[in-house]
Amino acid sequence: MKTSILGLITASLLACAVPAGVAHAAGIAGAPAPFDKGGVKVALVTFISAGDFFQAYQAGATKQAKALDIDLTVFSGRQDAAAQRDQIEQAINLGVQAIIIDHGQPEALKDVAQKALDAGIKVVAFDVDLGNPKIPQVEQSDHELAKASLGQALKDNGTSFQAGYVYVAGFAPLDRRNEIWEETKKANRGVVEKARWGTVNATTAVSTADQTKAAFQANPDISVVFAPYDEFARGVKLATDELGISNKVKIYSADVSTADITEITAEGSPWVATAATNPAVVGAVSVRAAAKLIAGEDPGHNIVVKPVLLTQEELRKNGIKTIEDLDAKLPAFGQSDAATASWIPTN
Repeated sequence: MKTSILGLITASLLACAVPAGVAHAAGIAGAPAPFDKGGVKVALVTFISAGDFFQAYQAGATKQAKALDIDLTVFSGRQDAAAQRDQIEQAINLGVQAIIIDHGQPEALKDVAQKALDAGIKVVAFDVDLGNPKIPQVEQSDHELAKASLGQALKDNGTSFQAGYVYVAGFAPLDRRNEIWEETKKANRGVVEKARWGTVNATTAVSTADQTKAAFQANPDISVVFAPYDEFARGVKLATDELGISNKVKIYSADVSTADITEITAEGSPWVATAATNPAVVGAVSVRAAAKLIAGEDPGHNIVVKPVLLTQEELRKNGIKTIEDLDAKLPAFGQSDAATASWIPTN
């Protein structure tokens, strides 16, 4: 996210805007205006587009947009705050009726989000707190994600262990998960944080792996790593595999994808548990929240999608190999009643 793409010109911004769901101008029978006639335009402006989680999130948003007959334009994230600001400006100029802001750095976005509101455009934020009562916040219950993952860590390892922690401040979901990490250490004095590292960029897993190697070389007694983002966990696993210490370490994370499931269930994998929501469901909920705002309905200010704990043992036992398997075998993972309405199709 630190790569600089300052000075983007309008043409490059337009190149990042991908029409994801084309409205048929047919409308939805029985829906409130303007959905009864169709042609509703919404923009999804992302901060990060790389990684399985974010790709699944966008896929879920796209599918829901099509079901609602929404013309959805996706501005792909470039991990750059200035670029995201410019993309929101571009969305405003496109005359959309709502903008969904997916992650980002709050201080860089608050004024441009307010500009959208001033233009009569509805705004929904996913995992970025813009501090505005007019902007609903969609989140994965990050506190519950961290509690579930860390609860499993304490169950597996007891209340005394040497820990490594992967964290980058300034991102709402990670900051909320960090609050639970700090509470867990306070309540369990035997949990000792020996090292903290982390980075978020276009190659997060690879960069995290390099940092993890250095952390383990300096602290070979680390036996548990809390990596509350799946790209972090993937990087830690890559490092432990390369160092040949996977049998001495246990990794606990948040978020999940099909690729993650493959790595968690692999023979000898140190990645033993993750807590997660279905990113595609979260994407769908974000679009539904925007739709309700456009229709003059209140989706609520804090829109929470509840997570589930997924252990290596459970995944192996149930033969779960993909996100589709999770949807089929764990119904709570594959759906959410957040931001629903009788007129909104959810499949």
